[in-house]
Amino acid sequence: GRRKCSIAIVKLMRGQGLFLINGKDLTEYFQSLEKNYDVYITSFGGGLNGQSEAIKLSLSRSIYNLLDENNKKVLKSLGFLTRNSSVKERR
Repeated sequence: GRRKCSIAIVKLMRGQGLFLINGKDLTEYFQSLEKNYDVYITSFGGGLNGQSEAIKLSLSRSIYNLLDENNKKVLKSLGFLTRNSSVKERR
């Protein structure tokens, strides 16, 4: 996922419930996936807000592939799969 200058790469694999963002454990989020998947996130560029938006988009796209059609529609309608392409205007 991308947001402003931030880029996030998410790898979602079957595992024991490991959730890492930039090497740090973050198991209190996404508890329904906690015991079934390992999530590895690498984010770089930009600031914390841009990185978190990029992570949200990338993770949403990964989860989208695991859902049935009804839940896919919900994820789409809530805007989790849409990239915000706005960037800071040049001076």
